[in-house]
Amino acid sequence: MPGLPSRFAGLILAFAPLFVHRSWCHARILLVGAILAPGRRTVASLLRIMGRANERRFVNFHRVLNRAAWSPRAGARILLGHLVAAFAPCGPVVLGLDDTIERRWGKRIGARGIYRDPVRSSDSHFVKTSGLRWLSLMLLAPIPWAGRVWALPFLTALVPSERACREQGRRHKPLLAVGRQLVLQTRRWLPGRDLVLVADSGFAALAFLDALSCGGVSVITRLRLDAALYDPAPPRRPGTIGRPRTKGARRPTLAQVLMAEETDWHRRTVPGWYGVGGRVLEVASATAVWRHAGLPVVPIRWVLVRDPDDRFAPQALLCTDLTRDPEQILTWFVRRWSVEVTFQETRAHLGVETQRQWSDKAIARTTPCLLALFSIVTLLAARLPARERRKKALAAWYPKAQPTFSDALAGVRRALWRERALATSRRRRHRTKPRFALPPPWAYALCNAA
Repeated sequence: MPGLPSRFAGLILAFAPLFVHRSWCHARILLVGAILAPGRRTVASLLRIMGRANERRFVNFHRVLNRAAWSPRAGARILLGHLVAAFAPCGPVVLGLDDTIERRWGKRIGARGIYRDPVRSSDSHFVKTSGLRWLSLMLLAPIPWAGRVWALPFLTALVPSERACREQGRRHKPLLAVGRQLVLQTRRWLPGRDLVLVADSGFAALAFLDALSCGGVSVITRLRLDAALYDPAPPRRPGTIGRPRTKGARRPTLAQVLMAEETDWHRRTVPGWYGVGGRVLEVASATAVWRHAGLPVVPIRWVLVRDPDDRFAPQALLCTDLTRDPEQILTWFVRRWSVEVTFQETRAHLGVETQRQWSDKAIARTTPCLLALFSIVTLLAARLPARERRKKALAAWYPKAQPTFSDALAGVRRALWRERALATSRRRRHRTKPRFALPPPWAYALCNAA
């Protein structure tokens, strides 16, 4: 592939079967331009950074997003295969599921709604915002050269507002229904792997947990301290008339277990506790049945956590796999914080919320592509030499222990710019240009800009 390092060409060419040849030529330019461009990720800015500012048929590049026939879901399957092979080749595949609000205004954006702004709001201050609601499924995997877990998006779906569905005469699909479909789709893509889903308390719903448990997916999420827990249903005696029982005796709530003196607490060291390294916690755990009238009955393992130094309030977790160790449940759950980091990084470095499409199809494609670009850049960075992969943007006032995503993006950009600067002329009698080293200020402006 001209203008690309050979180590990058194999990964980028993996997405070529999604397009016909003419559309792929345009999509490839947009993909590389989205990596190189700073600031806004509009089609115009991508064409400028790729040297196509004088392209008279620029409308063909817009048509890749708003008209061309290609499947983002098929692209998500290809991306997931590369992510699993690179960062989770064996053992359980840990996934993270969460939603985010993309702030957008405009009467022509049909799926727009009014939502609570999770960034600007607090417990005592409520802020509303206009935008699009996205639900993203990510692979939570440790990145060897970064020394921590990254959340790598691969499948993102738009969740239209109720008002938009009502105006279009369509049935509104709740957030939990969309999340269930995304996870079960991934289950079909990875039939032989053990899947573990980590989510926040918004996904602690009995119908959601039951559907994924029946699909062979273990779910870890928060649990209310006043949840109604029961013993398993006793064995049915022969000759008993009526419907079989679904629960046994009522158990104390977790709030009561927390205050009880007879609770058996065990000290466990949980690694990677929200970026502060290992932390010693007191843990109590048991199995129970979570039930509510009219909803499915879900067997769970609950884990009650408290800090001996009272640095945070006690909290409870649940896992639908009763055989999991409480320490392993906690280790997987703390990976969820990397999902919020990914949302912030994509806004800061990949231009999420800067695109300006208003076509329904372009809107449904652009944001998932920008989120997936986070994973593509990570895969490209994994193909860099170890010395370039571990480079960090250091300064006298900014020490950094491990490389971050901005460093990975800078390394990929540096490789792309180097290849474009040393491109060989098409004429055979012309020699390759001599090697040119970018001065440090130029390299910072080209590679480290957001």
